[in-house]
Amino acid sequence: MKELLAHTEAHADDIVETIETLVRLESPSTDKAAVDRCGAVLAELLRTAGARVERLPQRDRGDHVVARLDGVGEPVMLLGHFDTVWPLGTLARMPLRREGDRLHGPGIFDMKAGIAIGLAAVRALEATRTPRPPIVMLWTTDEEVGSETSRAAIEEEARGTRAVLVLEPALPGGGLKTARKGCGEFELTVQGISAHAGLDPGKGASAIHELAAQIGQIERLQDLPRGISVNVGVVSGGSRPNVVAEEARAIIDVRAPTRDAAETVEAALRRLQPVRPGTRLTVRGGFERPPMERGPAVVELFERASRVASSLGRDLREGSAGGGSDGNFTAALGIPTLDGLGAVGDGAHAAHEHVELSALPWRAALVAGLLAALARHT
Repeated sequence: MKELLAHTEAHADDIVETIETLVRLESPSTDKAAVDRCGAVLAELLRTAGARVERLPQRDRGDHVVARLDGVGEPVMLLGHFDTVWPLGTLARMPLRREGDRLHGPGIFDMKAGIAIGLAAVRALEATRTPRPPIVMLWTTDEEVGSETSRAAIEEEARGTRAVLVLEPALPGGGLKTARKGCGEFELTVQGISAHAGLDPGKGASAIHELAAQIGQIERLQDLPRGISVNVGVVSGGSRPNVVAEEARAIIDVRAPTRDAAETVEAALRRLQPVRPGTRLTVRGGFERPPMERGPAVVELFERASRVASSLGRDLREGSAGGGSDGNFTAALGIPTLDGLGAVGDGAHAAHEHVELSALPWRAALVAGLLAALARHT
């Protein structure tokens, strides 16, 4: 393990160079051409690291990138994404810059530094001739917008692997994520009856008034002590102030820590009934990401990572996250999944987004060491 760390420390500048290369290639999820430009450079970096690379073509999103490396025993998957939430031109107002131990830039923490860490781990294993398992790396292009085009590929590539290591950002202080909430989005549409608000208000049935009543019902589904959050985040409806609203709708974000909790809150949303005569309700949507639950296999995988960290002179902690990642999909398949193995830093989706430069070598050594440990215990 110390030999792996010595290699990553000696090549810390290479890790930073990879990060800067990827960050300069702005890659907003909704701009296929920009994402593909970043993907082409990423593919070349992977080939240089000795991987066999395949691009999975997409019509409306960027092409996903799959890389494979030979090894011994059962394969292990490295998973992450190179799309970001930042539009083209963000670098003009959020340029790459160093401030002490921090390297700032759009998409650097979430999660282009994680990709560089994965590449550095692979290079360290190769350079030190440390046995590794077969590795499949899948870098996707639509995680920030729901993973609609990548989910099937994620699940297909994950099947048959013994573990999935997700290079998403670490928890504060470098902790790993052994649980993530499932994420759901629902749309509640109310149909009412329009009428003149002054001449014939009694002949109408206001969709907006009904929606207001339903929001009160929805709020009661929230159970923060159990980890269930329910948020009506977008509301729209009506046409003019003097017209009783014929239609109104709300978009609802739901987070749940377990499959049972997700099923319970989803069933409650679908059971909603109108309280005003003349109105009708329609509920659409569902949980787009199932919960990533902390089961025994995840605990065992974390303990293995903790032993690797200890051999590198580091204490490793674990925790949960309210947001989802593509690791939610692999965990739902029953594959041991460990998340948050990427960079230490802060500011995902925020103007102060940054990574800690001093943490990059040991994070790469951690990933390399965990891969080596999985190869030994096949």
